[in-house]
Amino acid sequence: MKVIIADDEIQIRKGLRMKVAWEEEGFQIVEEASNGQESLDLLKKMKVDVVITDVRMPIMDGIEFVKQCHHEHPNVKVIVLSGYSDFEYVRSSMIEGVKDYLLKPVAPDELVEALRRIRSEIEKEKKRQLESDQMKRLVHNQLEEMREQYLLHLVKEEWSELTVTIERLQQLQLNDFANEDVHFQFVTVEVRGADRESNIKELWLPFRMLCKEIAKEHDGTYSFYDASYANMIHFIHRVDSNQLNSKSPLIRKIQRHVKEFMNIETVIGIGKVVTGLTECKNGYISALLSWSQSQLGSQSQVIEETMNKEVFEFTADVEKKLINTIETENHEDFKKTIYSILGEMNHQSIMSFSFVANRVLFMLGSLAKKYDIDTIEINNTIWNCQQRIWELNSQNRVIEQLIHLAHSIIKKVHEDRCSSNGVAIVENVRRYLEQHYANEISLTTLADKFHINSTYLSEIFKHNIGQNFSDYLISLRMDHAQAFLKDKQLKIIDVAHLVGFSNSGYFSTVFKKHFGQTPVEFRKSQNLNR
Repeated sequence: MKVIIADDEIQIRKGLRMKVAWEEEGFQIVEEASNGQESLDLLKKMKVDVVITDVRMPIMDGIEFVKQCHHEHPNVKVIVLSGYSDFEYVRSSMIEGVKDYLLKPVAPDELVEALRRIRSEIEKEKKRQLESDQMKRLVHNQLEEMREQYLLHLVKEEWSELTVTIERLQQLQLNDFANEDVHFQFVTVEVRGADRESNIKELWLPFRMLCKEIAKEHDGTYSFYDASYANMIHFIHRVDSNQLNSKSPLIRKIQRHVKEFMNIETVIGIGKVVTGLTECKNGYISALLSWSQSQLGSQSQVIEETMNKEVFEFTADVEKKLINTIETENHEDFKKTIYSILGEMNHQSIMSFSFVANRVLFMLGSLAKKYDIDTIEINNTIWNCQQRIWELNSQNRVIEQLIHLAHSIIKKVHEDRCSSNGVAIVENVRRYLEQHYANEISLTTLADKFHINSTYLSEIFKHNIGQNFSDYLISLRMDHAQAFLKDKQLKIIDVAHLVGFSNSGYFSTVFKKHFGQTPVEFRKSQNLNR
């Protein structure tokens, strides 16, 4: 800890240096000053923890120095030295910012004792600050993680209504895409190296962090990770005027920075420009299809919009029909629908087949997650099917694997519904609530989503969880609200929106009823505890 000694008499400054084994006590005298003004000038130039100052000095005395120091450098601890005639007056004045008063000539043991008290206080403050910074990073990371998860949800999961989706984007401060008519592109970035397995594994986390930083530097751009694709990060980019291509600043920066900082190559697939949130999945798959046309090897590549001229027939109605065949346990109807959209009689191009097959695979992956069957075996099946799609010459094998995957999900849905006490169904519902607690959710919509009777769902939920549905949802939202309130950068209304309340007043009422204090009071109590 760094110390400045301020006294107009050089002999006293020398004496103070000799009274203490400074380094053994954890201190270092970095400068000396002959008056208060010199001390303030030094504080502007360097980081200092402690100033030991005399009261009587020319130009600016110790009393005036303490007042200005406390105003300009509130974290600096000050020990005031004074002669016998001034001591009682100075000590009784209780000047704000002074940590100790010592009578001159200073006894070594008293100075050491004062320094130890200050060191202990500084260490506690630094620990509290570290904990506070860690909490802020944790909450900020939690918000970033929620954004990433929701972007992934948009491109791979079963959707709620469009108005609900737009509202959730606004809650997550993703306003760049909270527009029904927004234009955007996806970019898929894979990293490749000569020693691929070991090198890429070690560099994966730095690569992911680097992509986040690059995204922050470009307006309307966010990155996210899809565990289905190894060694890849995906970007979503709002298109205001010029669409992305191989010469765009974002693309060039990704290639240049990854090569410069990590010494590995990038293979980048640029998707086509799509309009409207309902085109999210199409835009995402178009970037993946562009990437799939890359050459093998570790050389850097950029592939642009390979599916720009294609026309694809995979409407929301077709997706809903497929979902219903699985959730109503109708395996034969699923097979018929798959052959109708992917069979040879369609006379579609290989690229069109790959696009539709990916849409079906995404849908099946979402259902596997919904019904908690994303096991190693299922994930391997999904991955193998994905590999067959990229091969572009295994159409029959792709259809067979999609049907097999659907059969596995139907079997699990049937087992869940036939369970005697409803444990499996309730666990699926509970897991869904954990992911979507901020959405507008009712018991009726949940029952419809899982194709069961709402009265039955209410009964088994209360029986297995020990709370009724509405109480459980409120508790879940309140627990997340507590975590977000620890980030002082988030307004109360922001926190309310993040946990599913459109009205901050109602949110505060529910919070106080749940915890016995308002969100503002809770936030103040957290600051006091720190």
